[in-house]
Amino acid sequence: MTEYDTDKFYEGLVKHRLIIPVGVQGAFGRGAVFEDVLERFNGLVSQLSKDDRAEVYTFPPIISRSVLERVNYLDSFPHLCGAVYSFFGKELQALALSKRVHDGEPWGDMLGITDVVLNPAACYPVYPSFTGVVPKGGRLVTMLNWVYRHEPSPEPTRMQSFRVREFVRVGTPAEVVEWRDMWLQRGLDLLTSLGLPARSDVASDPFFGRGGKILAAGQKEQKLKFEVLVPVISAENPTAVCSFNFHQEHFGSTFDIRTPDGNVANTACLGFGLERIVMALFKTHGFDPELWPKEARQRLWP
Repeated sequence: MTEYDTDKFYEGLVKHRLIIPVGVQGAFGRGAVFEDVLERFNGLVSQLSKDDRAEVYTFPPIISRSVLERVNYLDSFPHLCGAVYSFFGKELQALALSKRVHDGEPWGDMLGITDVVLNPAACYPVYPSFTGVVPKGGRLVTMLNWVYRHEPSPEPTRMQSFRVREFVRVGTPAEVVEWRDMWLQRGLDLLTSLGLPARSDVASDPFFGRGGKILAAGQKEQKLKFEVLVPVISAENPTAVCSFNFHQEHFGSTFDIRTPDGNVANTACLGFGLERIVMALFKTHGFDPELWPKEARQRLWP
């Protein structure tokens, strides 16, 4: 499919029961075929990384609010935050809350903030566990995490909730940069082996406000972030399906992570946006996997 039309692509995904609308922009269910492709791609990532001997972790889609506060997330990305609120009142307040709901009135001010937030970055849950001295050679962890970002949109690749296959490397600057650069090529090779027209480019995070433009420019200038891009919605503005980030000492200093020589550890992470990669495959090869090119099918369904 070489035509780039956001509405037609979304309608095609729905028509073929690949995604199921739920009435909220940026959120949808996933059909069995969509999930099969996603799980098989994730399996390819696991196969590709099996000799790396990464520690495998599983985290819930929520993290401690204190983590978000410690990493200064709200300084840079307040527009993406998803805080969790709940009801803390007594019976009379509950009756008043119910009345507001049934009367169609606002009721959010009757809730209070909890100790958790929705996880906005797949790598965030693991950093507190690194506190202390990491072993010689550092550590490597992999996770499949749900991520939430408040950016509702009718554009199907811009989701409020999605999954990321994440790897986090901690160690010396040389160790983590070498690892990131190695995986950047690995990621490109994996995606192109599936017939996707993927390319990499220097990138920046979606920092908020006027000051955010300065931060983004600095991030690009230092080449701290790379993305792998595939045309899904637009040929001129391809979709980022993988992200590769070098954090320098940011998380090491925040969570007191040190290398055996006593220096603050550096970290890097990479993430495969699983839903976006699946959509890139449907956009490139069509909505029916039975008709995909032989090479792509053999890799996903050996």
